[in-house]
Amino acid sequence: MALTAHAYGGTYTRMNHRAGPETRRVTANLPIKLVADACQVTGLGITETLVTGLERVKRSAAAAKARALKGKLHLTIDIETSRERARH
Repeated sequence: MALTAHAYGGTYTRMNHRAGPETRRVTANLPIKLVADACQVTGLGITETLVTGLERVKRSAAAAKARALKGKLHLTIDIETSRERARH
């Protein structure tokens, strides 16, 4: 079950009103060294580093899905037309 802003009667939405409606405040127990090392690598703060990591997880899943399609799509493409070049 996915948690929504309504799951807690809007409590957390009110607590996090400055971050905007498209964010969620979370509590997580993370290894201190891992967080510190990740922040050092990215040069960003904790929130930005976590967002970067979550985006990478999302892209990784999309890339794996695309790799699974390798060899399964048969496309006929006219390269010259796709490049919008005039044929001579």
